[in-house]
Amino acid sequence: MADQLGHVPRGPRRMLKAAIWSWQGLRAAWLHESSFRLEVCLAVMLAPLGLWLGRSGLERIALIAPLLIVLAAELLNSAIEAVIERYGPEHHVLAGRAKDMGSAAVFLLLLNVLLCWGLILLPRLF
Repeated sequence: MADQLGHVPRGPRRMLKAAIWSWQGLRAAWLHESSFRLEVCLAVMLAPLGLWLGRSGLERIALIAPLLIVLAAELLNSAIEAVIERYGPEHHVLAGRAKDMGSAAVFLLLLNVLLCWGLILLPRLF
């Protein structure tokens, strides 16, 4: 039974609710965020390639984990943007700064993907 704030007690039921809310968040990101869809497509293409090209478990992790981290950062960036848009369309310096910083975080993590893939795969070519 939920308390006055609607919180469900801890346990399996709470875990199920959390999983449902997480799925709703992923679905909302897929439906409303073109960047998220693009990054999911990138991860879907690169993850199997990472499994195939990685020579050890650690290499496979180093190739695939950064892709998942990019997706998580994009979800956080989209959440920040949604909260900012909720308060109105007028431009505010702090709102613009927050959006830019969220975008920069995703950009840095995409560079991290390139770095990880490059450090693992480029030495094999040369």
